[in-house]
Order: sequence, then structure tokens, then C-alpha cells
Amino acid sequence: MGDSGPDIRQGEAAASPSAEENGAGERPRPGRRSAALGIAGLALTGFAAGAVWLFRDDLPQPLGDRRACAGSEQRLPDRILVHGTPIPSDASDVHYFTRNGRAVLSFRSGLLPDYLRGAGIVAADADLFDESRGSVGVAGEPYKLPDGLCGPGLQSPVWYYDSVDGVRVTVERSPLYDDVLRFPARAVVTYPLG
Repeated sequence: MGDSGPDIRQGEAAASPSAEENGAGERPRPGRRSAALGIAGLALTGFAAGAVWLFRDDLPQPLGDRRACAGSEQRLPDRILVHGTPIPSDASDVHYFTRNGRAVLSFRSGLLPDYLRGAGIVAADADLFDESRGSVGVAGEPYKLPDGLCGPGLQSPVWYYDSVDGVRVTVERSPLYDDVLRFPARAVVTYPLG
């Protein structure tokens, strides 16, 4: 065939930039792919961290105290006293709930025998498990935390101390020996505020 003018296909090809000039035919370089994946990873990490922070159980902290359980009406001092006696110095995992002028406090300690005697819950010369002052909870029976109190529950068996000036204490006993507490043991103390 003769030369009758530009071919339509050639004209289209001539009018548009080549694939090589456009960069469309090139494969992305490894450096660009890594950078894009890194940025996406950082964005996802930031989003996940924000979501975790937003939905944490202790936010907002009731009364501005991480030890306080939701619904507490009154903040306890940093050094918690029960009728003038401080909780043991080694107390850990402390939680409390306050309502209607009463507090329910939970903590774990290896110094509970000294605390019980110092607070007057057990007489200085009395046996820790004197049945005239308390009673045993049945082994295997789950101990339900008082309403409103958060944190871990007590493990059975437990020992209940009768009220002393409005104070009631429940402590974890050893599952193997009847005359000792767990070590460390968790206690739940209920007492009037003020």
C-alpha cells in the first residue's frame, strides 16, 4: 500500500507518551515498597495504640485513683488506715469501693497475721483461727466479692472474722493446713469511713 498519510494507530502512539516515559511499565523499586509498607505499619500501630488507650478498663480512673473501683463515692488516702491502723506495708494489688459511708478494701500481703493483731481484729495472744472470733468458709465454695469491689477474688478456703467496731475481714486460708494463712494471702476488709 502506498503512503496515504499517518496511520491512526501511529498517531495515537505519537500523541500519547510512551509507557516507558510514563513510568507505568516500570516495576516499583524495592526501596519505595519498603517505605510504603513502613508508613502503613506505623499508621496501623498508632491507630492500635490509640484504640487500646481509649478502651482501657481504668480510663477514666474513678476519683483519679487507680485503686478505686467504678462507682466509688469517696477517694481513700494514699496511706489507707482502717480505724487508725495502716494496711500492711507490703500490701499489693489494692482495690477499694466506697459508698454510703462504708469502704470495702481488697489487698494481698504476707504480713496479714501482724496486721490482724495490730488492728485488734485478733487479740495479741489469741490463735488466728479462734472460733469465738470467726468462722471458716467451706473449701471449694467460691468466694464472691462484695458488690462494687473490683479486682481478683479470694481463693477458698477463707476465714471470716466477726465484726469488730463495724470491721469485717475475710482472709484466704491455706488449703493444706488448717492453722495458717496462704502466703501471701488476700484479704477483704469492710469498714465504716470516718
